[in-house]
Amino acid sequence: MSDLDRSRAFLKDVKRLVIKVGTAVVTRADGRLALGRLGALCEQIKDLNSLGYEVIMVTSGAVGLGRQRLKHRRFVNSSLFDLQKPQVDLDGKACAAVGQNSLMALYDTLFSQLDVTSAQLLVTDRDFKNTDFRKQLDETVQSLLALRVIPIFNENDAVSSRKAPYEDSSGIFWDNDSLAALLALELKADLLVLLSDVEGLYSGPPSDPRSKLIRTYIKEIHQSEITFGDKSRLGRGGMTAKVKAAINASYAGIPVVITSGYAPENIIKVLQGELVGTLFHQDAHLWAQDKEIGGREMAVAARESSRRLQALSSQDRKTILLEVADALEANEKLINIENEADVVAAQEAGLEKSLISRLALKPGKARQLWIFYPFNFSCYFLPSGFFPIKSLANSIRVLANMEDPIGCILKKIELADGLLLEKTSSPLGALLIVFESRPDALVQIASLAIRSGNGLLLKGGKEARRSNAILHKVITTAIPDTVGGKLIGLVTSRDEIPDLLKLDDVIDLVIPRGSSKLVSKIKSSTKIPVLGHADGICHVYVDKSANIEMAKCVVLDAKIDYPAACNAMETLLVHQDLMHSGGLNELIADLRAEGVTLFGGQRACKELNIPQAHTFHHEYNSMACTVEIVDDDAAVFHNASTRFCDGARFGLGAEVGISTNRIQARGPVGVEGILRGSGQVVNGDQGVIYTHKDMTK
Repeated sequence: MSDLDRSRAFLKDVKRLVIKVGTAVVTRADGRLALGRLGALCEQIKDLNSLGYEVIMVTSGAVGLGRQRLKHRRFVNSSLFDLQKPQVDLDGKACAAVGQNSLMALYDTLFSQLDVTSAQLLVTDRDFKNTDFRKQLDETVQSLLALRVIPIFNENDAVSSRKAPYEDSSGIFWDNDSLAALLALELKADLLVLLSDVEGLYSGPPSDPRSKLIRTYIKEIHQSEITFGDKSRLGRGGMTAKVKAAINASYAGIPVVITSGYAPENIIKVLQGELVGTLFHQDAHLWAQDKEIGGREMAVAARESSRRLQALSSQDRKTILLEVADALEANEKLINIENEADVVAAQEAGLEKSLISRLALKPGKARQLWIFYPFNFSCYFLPSGFFPIKSLANSIRVLANMEDPIGCILKKIELADGLLLEKTSSPLGALLIVFESRPDALVQIASLAIRSGNGLLLKGGKEARRSNAILHKVITTAIPDTVGGKLIGLVTSRDEIPDLLKLDDVIDLVIPRGSSKLVSKIKSSTKIPVLGHADGICHVYVDKSANIEMAKCVVLDAKIDYPAACNAMETLLVHQDLMHSGGLNELIADLRAEGVTLFGGQRACKELNIPQAHTFHHEYNSMACTVEIVDDDAAVFHNASTRFCDGARFGLGAEVGISTNRIQARGPVGVEGILRGSGQVVNGDQGVIYTHKDMTK
């Protein structure tokens, strides 16, 4: 399990949690109650209660609410003459007494609407000095939780012996943040959540654009670096008090998350292990090296490692790749466990099937296998023998055995007698690659970088977080110390991307794989050269002179072999003469038989009675495609499936992406030309034996 996962893995075992609600969450800027926020919070707690969590609340806000009400009461009871006098500040203990009553009445009303019962428990600092009190407190809370009642704690400021309740930090606890930490320890909670008006702990005031959200607090790193802003507008200590309470609780063994009480369902997101807020954990220092390295440091480390890699011989780089391939196979079970966890999470989140298909690294179901004979096409069902980890490892071995891409003489010109100009291939340096939730892409990109002597910064889709983390760990562990595992850095948050795009002095190329929107956004946000891998809109054209049996095989393979791939067919163009010869009907019948949903262009929707497609520039990534009837067209893949548009199938071993630029590089990066065939299909790579033989001469 990756360090990132380790830091949040315990959350799946949380049963009892203490939630502290800050004053800024309870009230609005004008001091009045934030009814909408409190309602949403109570709904979250109701859901947690229904799911079997034991929830204990600690709430602030009573003093601020009481002050608001007493100010109003003083105004109502004052004469015009009284109002002209200097106003004496209200007594804090009186404010607490009035506010506590109002606050609990509100909680009771909100929870009652949700069919949840709450209970009020007021405590003071001196209570905890009594052993019998602490024992009775534990028994009372246990009884309430057993009945699914929500205990709501608050310091009883109205009768507290503390002379200056807003400034005195002596005693066992001194505010509701420290009370929450104390209760979490006393009541043996598994987690403490401190809700604030900001997302978490920042390196500086949250209003400062230079401040960055700290995902995991590490005392050795952050204690001297953090600059706190002003305290809470209504509470006692603001973020300073929360951090102090969080440090004390976490060092005592209670994990703490500080997060926003404004964001909907933030507590639920915390419990699901999402990177929400700032985590405090007693083992956080063990994660410091990998988690807290900055973007610039990561990029510089990748570039320096790449130079050491370039200094190695071709054989040494080949050896590294072979060791990476072996390491992947040796860790196949662990990789599959992490990948399955990602897939299950994606399924539970209701993500699209096409995304889940790309995410999965498990063997596929039985496939149709097309066996080719001269002028004869037969179809059989055979169990799939395609195992992704083994396939990835074999692709890496193919790459390792290819000609060294570094130092190749691409062109040589004699400028004058004894004066030669040589054009040679050389590494680029450090590359930032943003790719979709497709774990196999990480392996391909990393292996290409090792073979070509480049450093990498990788940012994969969040849905593949566990898969990417374990693959990254396996690969970098296989890289020898003479080069260093920092050759390949894994960026874990998309919040880091804007800063990385500013590093044009360190990063040499950005390759975004994804939507056109993503590519355009990155291009407009950086001075670094960008090689875009955007939508894969593959068209298959069936001419009037085509062999229909061959055409049916090619069309079916291009669509159903792997519908989620960017090289799957999205549009079928058919010559108009095939309407009369019956060829079009055969193609449509076969697609429908395989469960493909059809949409039509302007002509096809009328002729075939199918829904009209809104655009020809749509990537379905699923068992659907657009059909149109045309007068003529041209094809780049001649008598071959679009599924061959792949770096490994082209004999490259792997690919960084399939470039959709209008100029080079275009296609699987580094490949040019037209693919010509005689009806070949991919079909899970079972129907074709790849030779990768150079036929230039």
